[in-house]
Amino acid sequence: MEIKGKSAIVTGGASGLGAATAKMLLDEGAAGVVLLDIDLHGTGDKVSSELGDKAVFIKGNVVEEEPAQKAVDEALKFGPLYIVVNCAGVGTASKVVGKKGPVSLDFFKDVVDTNLTGTFNVIRLAAAKMMDNDPVGDDGERGIFINVASIAAYEGQLGQVAYSASKGGIVGMTIQLAREFAANGIRVMTIAPGIFDTPMLAALPDKVKESLGKMVPYPQRLGKPSEFASLSKHIIENSYLNGYVIRLDGAIRMAAK
Repeated sequence: MEIKGKSAIVTGGASGLGAATAKMLLDEGAAGVVLLDIDLHGTGDKVSSELGDKAVFIKGNVVEEEPAQKAVDEALKFGPLYIVVNCAGVGTASKVVGKKGPVSLDFFKDVVDTNLTGTFNVIRLAAAKMMDNDPVGDDGERGIFINVASIAAYEGQLGQVAYSASKGGIVGMTIQLAREFAANGIRVMTIAPGIFDTPMLAALPDKVKESLGKMVPYPQRLGKPSEFASLSKHIIENSYLNGYVIRLDGAIRMAAK
């Protein structure tokens, strides 16, 4: 499917993977991109301004219906919604039982809600509109969802129980959603990134980030958000990619800790 002329939503679009993806979409001629982000880093307005008048920033939590629906409604102002890239997520870590006893249940619920339930929330609202789109291209596509899992879905490290469970849920629903939406001409793909240079790692010292990069077999460095955006572009344009999870990780396989 061509990106040119299509309306899009990018959750987590105020920074990192999401901001790079939003830039790519506009560079490729998207009609408009809505950035839905809780904006913990306070970069939403700045990123939106830099992207120009075809970008709209909405501050809100993906797990809540009102901001998610607002993102869909704003995207439709640019034209029919064909592209959704779900980058929003949190990576908070905690052992199940620590020095102070068992982790709170709310901790687990919050991580799963943001990463998994939030992704599903945006999908269910956007899909209802995508199904009404005019079919485009030789295969009659009506839309595509690209969701973001993590290599932690496969090799979660100590302390990542909630994160791994949430990302494993995204992996698990990929083929099911692709099958359900197939009759409507809507594709569903998932990217499972490795260690990327995003705001989640920004607080770490350079030496620590360099050490993390050396854990990657090749190339021995952190991933670049532009590389995630590049893969997203290919997925959108390649209509035969559907119902699958692509690891984008430089061949790293995480150890237990």
